[in-house]
Amino acid sequence: MKTVTQSLMALMLLMGLFTSSVVLAGDTSPHKIVIQVSTDDPRTQKIALNNAVNLQKALGQDNVVIEIVAYGPGLGMLTSSSKEGPRITSLAMQDIKFSACGNTMKGIEKKTGKMPVLLDGVTVTEAGVLRIMELQEQGYAYVRP
Repeated sequence: MKTVTQSLMALMLLMGLFTSSVVLAGDTSPHKIVIQVSTDDPRTQKIALNNAVNLQKALGQDNVVIEIVAYGPGLGMLTSSSKEGPRITSLAMQDIKFSACGNTMKGIEKKTGKMPVLLDGVTVTEAGVLRIMELQEQGYAYVRP
């Protein structure tokens, strides 16, 4: 009886491993990545945008989900005064998501008396760091150029 039980357990283990490998091999879910922008350095901001474009080119637009989260000094990249504004608006139409930190926006409003004007296609998230954490918990890879 002990041998039969051990054999059944071994068979169940093998079936579980086989099922897992079939699920992994058949996994067609897209890759997911969050890119952090927290600096006002134009070169770094451009690298972040290039990273997103290069990923879409390499994997195909339907095979990767990309979100760029900007906060602190990096928020300027997502405003109407950004030199990268036309490019960001274009990328937003190509399924690259842009999230602006609500906390940073409130801080700017408190300091200047005006809320920053965001580019078309940019959404506001409660807090940039919180958004990055939530995305990582959902399986997103994290990049900070």
